[in-house]
Amino acid sequence: MAFVSVLAGTAAFAETITFADAALGAPPPGWIATKTGSGEPKWTVERDASAPTKGHVLRQSGDADYPLCLKAGTNVRDGFVEVKFLPISGTADQAGGVVWRASDANNYYVARANALEDNVRIYHVVAGKRVQFGGGDGVKVARGAWHTLRVEFAGADFAVIYDGKKLFTAKDATLAEAGQVGVWTKADSVTAFAEFSFGPR
Repeated sequence: MAFVSVLAGTAAFAETITFADAALGAPPPGWIATKTGSGEPKWTVERDASAPTKGHVLRQSGDADYPLCLKAGTNVRDGFVEVKFLPISGTADQAGGVVWRASDANNYYVARANALEDNVRIYHVVAGKRVQFGGGDGVKVARGAWHTLRVEFAGADFAVIYDGKKLFTAKDATLAEAGQVGVWTKADSVTAFAEFSFGPR
């Protein structure tokens, strides 16, 4: 599977965000804290000494159908998105994910890892409805440990990489246009995110 290094509508360079310079207790500047469906997500920058760099994280600690936080001004069609995430707690779910080609809070692609189910899944979300089109089972997603989730995408081709290992590839042509990138959780997941990266592959 070939992955073409193209960023639509922006310069061809990768960017990594650590949240180190963002004020604590609020969403980071330049991000859109939102949700798919109902509920009350809570996206805040917090201190976390365990974070891979700089000691700051973006944490979701509310409860909504699908909390997501989008990087404003991004417009990626083909490339990659990657994040380090820490599943902390959650009764209904303990998930962390990455979003790409988002036109709004109801239309996007998402790949997520789940510490309650020990699996990784990829979905498209259209008009708020989530549909799975690939996944990997028997993947250890340890709560209280940092993990890395990366998706490489070009056209209808997707590769999902978890903790440096390619888990699976998938095909889906539902959302072809460039869009925003971001991070995602589900339900009452309390999840921290650090070192968010995106750009051309």
